[in-house]
Amino acid sequence: MAVSSRFPSQPAARGLLRRTPPCILPVERTPRRLALVVPAVCGWPGPGGSPVPRRQPPPADAATVAPTSAPSSAASVIDFLTLCHRLKTTKRKGWINHSVKGPESIADHMYRMALMALIAGDLTAVESRKVHIFKLLLSFSVSLCFGRCHMCIKIAIVHDIAEAIVGDITPSDGIPKAEKSRREQAALDEMCEVLGGGPIADEIKELWEEYENNSSIEANLVKDFDKVEMILQALEYEKEHGKVLDEFFLSTAGKFQTEIGKSWAAEVNARRKEGCGKQK
Repeated sequence: MAVSSRFPSQPAARGLLRRTPPCILPVERTPRRLALVVPAVCGWPGPGGSPVPRRQPPPADAATVAPTSAPSSAASVIDFLTLCHRLKTTKRKGWINHSVKGPESIADHMYRMALMALIAGDLTAVESRKVHIFKLLLSFSVSLCFGRCHMCIKIAIVHDIAEAIVGDITPSDGIPKAEKSRREQAALDEMCEVLGGGPIADEIKELWEEYENNSSIEANLVKDFDKVEMILQALEYEKEHGKVLDEFFLSTAGKFQTEIGKSWAAEVNARRKEGCGKQK
């Protein structure tokens, strides 16, 4: 009797459970949505069709991981920025060769390229045809687009940074492409040493090499920005100085890799033709 009286409400409880309708929770869509962006994090087919390794995300406990090296000292930072001052004062040689008065500097060129990356909008449109299927998947991720935009800005700022030491080497200098790349790589290494090494210097090297090797979608787009900015500047100099700068338009024709680059270049060329028509 003592034992059975301890559980007088058990049958009622079981009956209550049988009569209560099951609670159907809404299906959580977030994990499935996040899974769609995995290809962009893990890798992406490059111009040659092979996956391009992307930067690995930091571990969950990254905040507790000790940094690989100490941040650059104030002295190293100022030394590095002083060296980069040459980018503001070194004029782009292509314009000098065409006797353009008061030509833009290397820093001027990179700044407008960074603005291009900032306003480019939906960067999912830059993928190659081989990965066209991912366009719809990636359109669900606004954060991914922002990440690419941010990466393009970084590459644009870094891509000509070695010219602070080697200057603006152009095809008219007759220096082979491999030798130009070697000189710029050595200059970049020197600049990163001035900065004091460390994670930031490593990132600068990685961004420069990504652009130099044209090894990612972001690099493809910034390569196009480089050409678009050049022909836009050429068009502006033609208007300002009454010059004919066909060389810059001919050297870039048919070399744009992305839809954004092709579209913007076509607009620049259309405005040039329209201007020529008005002059006649």
